[in-house]
Amino acid sequence: MEDVFAIVAIFIALPWIVLHYITKWKTSASITTDDEVLLEELYNLAKRLDDRMDTVERLVASDNPEFRPARLVHNSEADNQQLRELEQMMAEKKGAL
Repeated sequence: MEDVFAIVAIFIALPWIVLHYITKWKTSASITTDDEVLLEELYNLAKRLDDRMDTVERLVASDNPEFRPARLVHNSEADNQQLRELEQMMAEKKGAL
C-alpha cells in the first residue's frame, strides 16, 4: 500500500502541484483587462484633478499677487510632457485594437 501511495505521489501529485503553480505564475504575471480599465479610469481621474489644481492655483494667484506656485511659474512643458507621452501610448494602444 505504501508503494502505491509513493508512486501516486511522485507521478501524479507532484507534477500536478508543479504545473498548477506554473500556470498560476504565468497568469498572475500579466495585467488583466479589468486592471487595464481601472488604470485608465485612474488616469482620467488624475488628469481631471490636475486640471482642477491648475484652476484653483490660477484663482488663488489672481486674488493674491504674492502667491506664485511652482506649477504656474514653470507651467506646462516639463509638467505636461509625461502626460502627453502617456496619452500618445494610450492612443497607439487603442489604434492597435
